[in-house]
Amino acid sequence: MRVDSHHHLWQYTPQEYGWIDHSMAVLQRDFLPADLARETSAACIDATVAVQARQTLEETWWLLELAAKSNLIRGVVGWAPIAADDFPATLETLRQNPLLKGLRHVVQAEPDGFLDAPAFNRGIASLLPTGLVYDILIFARQLAEATRFVDRHPNQSFVLDHIAKPDIRNNGFAPWNLAIHELARRGNVVCKLSGIVTEADWHTWSPAQITPCFDTVLEAFGPSRLMFGSDWPVLTVASTYPRWRETVDTWLAPLSPAERAQIDGETAARVYSLTPKDSR
Repeated sequence: MRVDSHHHLWQYTPQEYGWIDHSMAVLQRDFLPADLARETSAACIDATVAVQARQTLEETWWLLELAAKSNLIRGVVGWAPIAADDFPATLETLRQNPLLKGLRHVVQAEPDGFLDAPAFNRGIASLLPTGLVYDILIFARQLAEATRFVDRHPNQSFVLDHIAKPDIRNNGFAPWNLAIHELARRGNVVCKLSGIVTEADWHTWSPAQITPCFDTVLEAFGPSRLMFGSDWPVLTVASTYPRWRETVDTWLAPLSPAERAQIDGETAARVYSLTPKDSR
């Protein structure tokens, strides 16, 4: 099963998607399952995981509704108020939907120390009995904080989004390289090959520029803890879906068939407990 482990869907309004500024004008429209199907079919994608883009329960339920109607979307990483006092009750309701595979908070937009907060950590601890994954969305400068966070929850399954967004545009490879290796020592963390080209110059990036990032996470995590993701449609500010898929496929080519299969879908299917289409 070939899996795109990270994409978004939305019905665009400027009020609800204020982070989409004029430099991202290509994103200022609706992106719905029919659009996703057109992009993924050419790449021979069998299954996908839809990820939250707004921090509302309304969006989480909407994504779950879309997934229920889709043979392509096999799971949802939604949002919920993890630090709230009533989170356990919210979680109990959400977990009844088998298409919910995990939760995510946009930590990259939070002040330093957010992942150290007791209330947020209390909420994360309550995920463990549910089997839900937590997706970590951070910038590279937050890697040390994320490592402390993971150490508090050694049995919780974590997925690092977008290889922690190294500052490729400004040659910020060295500090990211050291910190990502440290986080990767925690075996309960896997990593998405996604959201990389948007951290480079959108107009001039090349595969050669991002290959060191690929090589680093392969060395740090190994293929059994890496998964392909597109970050579509955010991807489209810097690349087309086919170009990103071709870039990853070219890098994967020297690996063994078993290693390619892990990164292409087996890791995502295992971590997010995705089921084949014919068993749905």
